[in-house]
Amino acid sequence: MAEQPGDLTIRPLHPGDDLEAELDLRHRAFGPMSGGSRESRLAELSASIAAGRVYGAWDSGLDPAAGAPVLVGTASFHDLRQWWHGRALRMAGVAGVKVAPEVRGRGVGRALMTSVLGVLAERGYPISVLYPATAPLYRSLGWEMAGGYYRAEVAGRSLGALLPPDPQLKAWSDAGPCPADPDGAPQRPALRRVGAPDAEEVIAVVGAVHASSRDFGPCTFDAETVRRWLASPDVYAYLRADGFLAYGWGGSGREIEVYTLEAASAETARALWGIVSSHASVAKTVRATVGPNDPIGWLTREPDVGLRLRERWMLRVLDARAAIAGRGFPASVAATVPLQLADPDLPVNAGLHTLSVRAGQGSLTPGITASSADSPAAPPVALGPRGFAALFAGIPMATLRTAGLAAGGDPASDAELDAVFAATAYLLDYF
Repeated sequence: MAEQPGDLTIRPLHPGDDLEAELDLRHRAFGPMSGGSRESRLAELSASIAAGRVYGAWDSGLDPAAGAPVLVGTASFHDLRQWWHGRALRMAGVAGVKVAPEVRGRGVGRALMTSVLGVLAERGYPISVLYPATAPLYRSLGWEMAGGYYRAEVAGRSLGALLPPDPQLKAWSDAGPCPADPDGAPQRPALRRVGAPDAEEVIAVVGAVHASSRDFGPCTFDAETVRRWLASPDVYAYLRADGFLAYGWGGSGREIEVYTLEAASAETARALWGIVSSHASVAKTVRATVGPNDPIGWLTREPDVGLRLRERWMLRVLDARAAIAGRGFPASVAATVPLQLADPDLPVNAGLHTLSVRAGQGSLTPGITASSADSPAAPPVALGPRGFAALFAGIPMATLRTAGLAAGGDPASDAELDAVFAATAYLLDYF
């Protein structure tokens, strides 16, 4: 429990705390919440509190007549795995940061997020991600813009007949013939409905798709969260050995909402989009959460897929060495670059380091290593926590320099860093 100036106390919420106060604060801060019943919100909140992932700020001087401190701010986080070039990193997805309207501008949000930042670092998360309602607070603590949340819209009629594979490539297809069952008919990977009991299998399949696709940014939730989501009667989900689809209805039955569609092969992509396209005679519009290079734009016959960046998210590196060691890198590129890192809120990350990337693996070693010391001397690339977070997410060095987030180094080190960190990071979940 942390004591803060101005009669403010910050601590984790406990199961015995008044949950109605948190819901009331949520409504005051964000307005009426859509989606899900009050009971489901309470169940989700209770599960997060039991896991120690909800923190609150209480002001004992706000209403002395009440005789008890008043809950004036809360923040929570999800325990996630985020995929970076096909490798999974533990990631804390910060969500629900809110402050009571009557105390805004008094430092409650900063005090709350400073405490949460320390908690996330203590719990060993290498990185953290959040969707900002406003950026200055989070930037002041080291988060920076890193990736996007993209939405696609396509007319239902355009999904009625997807383009087949290019016939010119048939002879070179690496799929090979499908094995035959005893009566000689080809066997296709099973496509089946799934629900709450299949949560762990869904997570495993989705993770395998992200790994094989060398994705940058998508995340997977814990089994209990996925189980609650799949239990919803409004979510229709299908699983294949190398793909997963979940969707629902909206717009008075005239719209399809694709929550996620992940596929690692052309056959599975067509099979899952085929489920969606089977509603083309009913659904006027299909809206989908996708990556910026989702194949749906190459599967429709006409350029009817409207893709737009809906939200931007911010990233914070909490443990620089663990983040580099756990991130995936292109196997065909290598780099040895000295970095001078500054991080006043997490000083364990600060200092002179050598970044080394070889054969898809990265390391961050304190000081100048022998290999880099033998090279022609170059000044280290200087980065604060914001610049390092943006670089980690694939933002080019030229952008960082122009934005004032990088200094030092030279053109050769910039080229090396751009080559090893190159990415267009995206998320498929909003939290």
